[in-house]
Amino acid sequence: MSIISAIVLFAVIWWMTLFIVLPLRNVTQGDTNEIEPGTHASAPADFSFKKKAKTTTFWAIGIYIVVAGIILSGAIEVRDFDWFNRMGPPSLRSE
Repeated sequence: MSIISAIVLFAVIWWMTLFIVLPLRNVTQGDTNEIEPGTHASAPADFSFKKKAKTTTFWAIGIYIVVAGIILSGAIEVRDFDWFNRMGPPSLRSE
């Protein structure tokens, strides 16, 4: 895996993890009964992106280590997902 592939893989995992972390432990304005005029009751009451980013990075690093380890070990390869045999027969040369 090249360095660019590793960076892209981490970025994709980070963003996917962010979308999972964003709604967790969310306290809304409706929960606190302090609704600001012009906002919806389901808007966050006290949103801290810094805390969400730290949590996301912590979990993304762990997920990245697992996924990169699987890719680098060769346990799962691209040919494992070639369900319609579009890649042709595997080469006979040893790597």
